[in-house]
Amino acid sequence: MWCKCGASLVYLHHESTIIFFVATVTAFIRTTKTDKNKSVNVRFRLRDGREIQLYHKSDITVSPNLWDGKREGYKAKCVISSTERISFNNAISDRKKLILKVYAEANNGTVDGNQFEKLIDRELHPDKYIKPKENETFFDALDTFMEKRKMSDERKEGYRVIKRILQRFEMFISLYENSLFILDLDKISAETLEDLENFIRNEHTLYSEYPQLYKAFPEKRTPQPRGQNRINDIFSRIRAFFSWANETERASNNPFKKYTVRESVYGTPYYLTIDERNKMYSLDLSKNPRLGAQRDVFVFQCLIGCRVGDLYKLTGENIINGAVEYIPNKTKEGHPIVVRVPLNETAESIVSKHKSTNPKSPLFPFSSEQKYNADIKQILTLAGIRRIVTVLNPTTRIEEKCPINTIASSHLARRTFIGNLYKKVKDPNLVGSLSGHVEGSKAFARYRDIDEEMKTELVKMLE
Repeated sequence: MWCKCGASLVYLHHESTIIFFVATVTAFIRTTKTDKNKSVNVRFRLRDGREIQLYHKSDITVSPNLWDGKREGYKAKCVISSTERISFNNAISDRKKLILKVYAEANNGTVDGNQFEKLIDRELHPDKYIKPKENETFFDALDTFMEKRKMSDERKEGYRVIKRILQRFEMFISLYENSLFILDLDKISAETLEDLENFIRNEHTLYSEYPQLYKAFPEKRTPQPRGQNRINDIFSRIRAFFSWANETERASNNPFKKYTVRESVYGTPYYLTIDERNKMYSLDLSKNPRLGAQRDVFVFQCLIGCRVGDLYKLTGENIINGAVEYIPNKTKEGHPIVVRVPLNETAESIVSKHKSTNPKSPLFPFSSEQKYNADIKQILTLAGIRRIVTVLNPTTRIEEKCPINTIASSHLARRTFIGNLYKKVKDPNLVGSLSGHVEGSKAFARYRDIDEEMKTELVKMLE
């Protein structure tokens, strides 16, 4: 008797009987009573004959309410855009092909479950298995992480900023202690991270005292005070780097086992009412066409809810059958989500007003993000929208009262879209499908605060 495992076919010869087994892969999900409304990971089972069964838990997620076990995909009648349905189905199909490929290349069916998962992970994340260079330094490893890890350009730029912070920290400790200090993956401890946190928190005060730090590793602007949320974000990214360093066997220790990244705190989102948004749009800016164009861009963003980075990448090709379709840059890693937002009459009129003959051209006459934010403040001021809102100071974490026109930015448009929709439907998954939030996103918890109008309506119900 002999056995040869291929991508799909197994041949066995036993007592003059020839049997052919086909290696098959099926997709399924597991749910409990508590997670029926939460997204779950799609799992895969490979069967080869009667004896071999191997499992793989993927990073592809789906809501149990939308899953059809027989179809191994979305239910036929669930409300999902065609592009998202195709994207999801392709992800399932591609993973099945990958599993069969890995199995075919394994050692004639002798691979066990743990080895099988590792082989699949190696195919999905080859960057984890790149051997370190000889005499690789901390910053060599960080460069390799940024180069090989799948991440957006914006995220890479964020890591470059963190790299410069770490370089300044290394130089500062050397100057402060008058002794050479070098960051070493295996020697960084929780105490080192605490020193780094103090440096990051107080870096803006060191600018004049240690100018050589900023000559060696400059930034586009002088250091500003950093709030706790920003510090948390920096350490979350450094933690991800250390996880990768451990996975790739570049480091034998992980200082984050004894150092906890704090929970970020956000205030209640403030956003424009529909009346305020319409007041902006009706403002006569005929004497200032450039400002009028930026007003149109902002109102359009209020109507589709995308992040400013995604907004700037939109072209005429993103308008498909009366809707804007795009893949949010933030979710391109892993399982990308196709967001489709139908355009209402106002949005369609804004697109028509600025439509280019070249469908590959930018959708609107965009300015720099900095100028765009300044223009938004100016337009709100001209429209007389100066309502006082409560905000959480990101640096002091103390509530402050500010006129909305003085603190407005491009993200106000996204909050305006989400806030007004959530106020109408109270369904985070439905709103998330339009805003590009992943299912179960914690961001929606901030929109659950009942506003004054809703409070008044509730109290009237007691009469």
